[in-house]
Amino acid sequence: MTLRGLFGPSFLAMLLFEKFGAHQPLNRQRDRYAREGVELSLSTLADQVGTCTAALMPLYLLIEAHVLALERLHGDDTTVPVLAKTKTDTGRIWTYVRDDRPFGGPAPPAAIFRYSRDRRGEHPVGHLESWRGILQADAYAGYNALFHGGRLPTPLTRALCWSHARRYFFELADIAAQLQEAPQEGTRHLAAGGGGGPPYRRDL
Repeated sequence: MTLRGLFGPSFLAMLLFEKFGAHQPLNRQRDRYAREGVELSLSTLADQVGTCTAALMPLYLLIEAHVLALERLHGDDTTVPVLAKTKTDTGRIWTYVRDDRPFGGPAPPAAIFRYSRDRRGEHPVGHLESWRGILQADAYAGYNALFHGGRLPTPLTRALCWSHARRYFFELADIAAQLQEAPQEGTRHLAAGGGGGPPYRRDL
């Protein structure tokens, strides 16, 4: 419960889960409660989200410190729809994951999430401003400043992603298969009397 708050922990947990877990904006939650005879203003619900965010901040900071304490992280980003006044915008969620279990690490895995309205490279640079270590990520150019020789306190070590590299080998294999198939398909087409030219050319 929040200090001098009107709502109990069950309602607050449901409010946060509906907003962040089920992606139900506060105006839809307000309308649903109104249909059940419970009148709650949008500003009241927004105040509860803000209050809960402040109350949970110490827990977030502990998770963040745990993640950034490791010298090997996985980083990635993905799109997220953002409800705007007249349309739906596209924001970004940046994820930094600590998971040392494949290397025999005893610490539990964890992840931190950061939000931005766009995908500019300044965001990962700011997120990892004072962190040092090995960052495994894709080849997105926005990460490049983190590996630059002039970065302080020191450049990060780049570890590229095998999954992203592997897809190009599959593409090359597909191209090779198509190139191998093309002459055979052309030969079968000509043998069947095709070719699209005049009859005397097809006879030749």
